[in-house]
Amino acid sequence: MKIDIGISEKSLKNSAQLLTNLLANEMTLYIKTRKSHWNVSGESFMELHKLFETHYKELEASIDEIAERIGKLGQPTIGTMYEFSNLSGIKENPGKYPSARVMMKELLTNHETIIILLRADIQDSTEKNKDAGTADFLTGLLKQHETIAWVLRRYLN
Repeated sequence: MKIDIGISEKSLKNSAQLLTNLLANEMTLYIKTRKSHWNVSGESFMELHKLFETHYKELEASIDEIAERIGKLGQPTIGTMYEFSNLSGIKENPGKYPSARVMMKELLTNHETIIILLRADIQDSTEKNKDAGTADFLTGLLKQHETIAWVLRRYLN
């Protein structure tokens, strides 16, 4: 059924595509955060183990919301590791098990990458796609990533 919510079909597709790219990045970051949770060690083990768990649970909830937002815009949602890996700008590091500090630095860099992408996506959603709903949704995700990045930065100072 055709969607008639005051946004052109082209803009709906554009919004869904930027959300699809975001979904791929979020899934990759989720997996990397899980890996950190499973492999962190050292004197702050339990604290960081719990911190990473909090972060991956937040990412998991966001991932579901992103997928649902794509559906609300009338587009199918990708759902395979192959698709996520091909679209993600965030890359994994197979076979590497860094120190807790390096894990945090890498996760911080990944969150900051997503923050930068979100800022551009918010602008595109507002200006190009005239999609206030997606812009507002992305702003909420931006705030979440800024908070996680701030927490990781505090550990690294």
